[in-house]
Amino acid sequence: MAGMLGVGLVGYGLAGRVFHAPLIGAAPGLTLRSVVSRDPAKVWADLPGMQVVPDLATLLDDDAIDLVVIATPDALHAEQAIAALRAGRHVVVDKPFALTLVDAQSVADAADAAGRSVTVFHNRRWDADFLTLRRLIGQGALGEVIQFESHFDRFRPQVIDRWREHAGAGVWNDLGPHLIDQALVLFGLPDRVIADFAIQRPGGQSPDYAHVTLVYPRLRVILHASMMMPASALRFAVHGTKGSWIKHGLDPQENALRAGTLPGAEGWGIDRVPAHLSLVGEGAGVETRDAPCDPGDYPAFYAGVAAMIAGDGPNPVPVSQAIDVMRVIEASRRSADEGRSVAP
Repeated sequence: MAGMLGVGLVGYGLAGRVFHAPLIGAAPGLTLRSVVSRDPAKVWADLPGMQVVPDLATLLDDDAIDLVVIATPDALHAEQAIAALRAGRHVVVDKPFALTLVDAQSVADAADAAGRSVTVFHNRRWDADFLTLRRLIGQGALGEVIQFESHFDRFRPQVIDRWREHAGAGVWNDLGPHLIDQALVLFGLPDRVIADFAIQRPGGQSPDYAHVTLVYPRLRVILHASMMMPASALRFAVHGTKGSWIKHGLDPQENALRAGTLPGAEGWGIDRVPAHLSLVGEGAGVETRDAPCDPGDYPAFYAGVAAMIAGDGPNPVPVSQAIDVMRVIEASRRSADEGRSVAP
């Protein structure tokens, strides 16, 4: 396929199967050529005839691979990304960028040394609700934002034997990068971070509760993730000097991908649960109405990656911004460990 960039996908678990493979397939200018997996049958069940190789080294021997997508467990991200960059490939890393800020910076340095691009899959920049909220704040519809509350809460009271719940992992590693990235896109780095982590489920090995406050001069950003919330529908509660914006329910794109719906299908990205927009009127009265969300657009990420590699557009998630997310992750860990606020 002349003119197409060949993509190699490393890992075919939840991230690789549900998110990356379908979105790569939908991106103009990209074609998925090879998957690294120890279970070829699992890959072929979704992608008949796909080339499956056993390891990253074999993938990197293939000159048809221009872009390597790392969708493996977190502990492998930095090592595999650096290997791909040194082999002359562009790289997408699933979140989190790495386990530590030092490792993330090492990946960025390897990209600079190789003259290749690296980006991080912060796909929730393209959630329907977040795109809507970003537009409203940019338009000044809410005035100066004073309190921003963002939740990823679930009710999964049973601990599952999977790497995301093993010691050293946990809900903040899994969901924190999304929450932090969205906040930093809107407000930049905070002055201080205050974090509280806990293991609340019997038999838990890693934190399943995270409550983190990002402190700005006037603004307070509250980021919350829990696995023990039976009523877990609240997504955003944003309050400003001119109004409030409240959203319940998650963006529909993940569930659509899990169900096998491909990007571009009718109704793609349409969130049918409206937000509630309350605006301050004359005499300080408040009027509340339903406010539909803009369509979500996960395909924009890989379209941006293809344009970046072709020299036709910017990095959809600049590496400096991904590094800032890691700064806040690291500061939150120190804050929780030391019981104090920490500057990122």
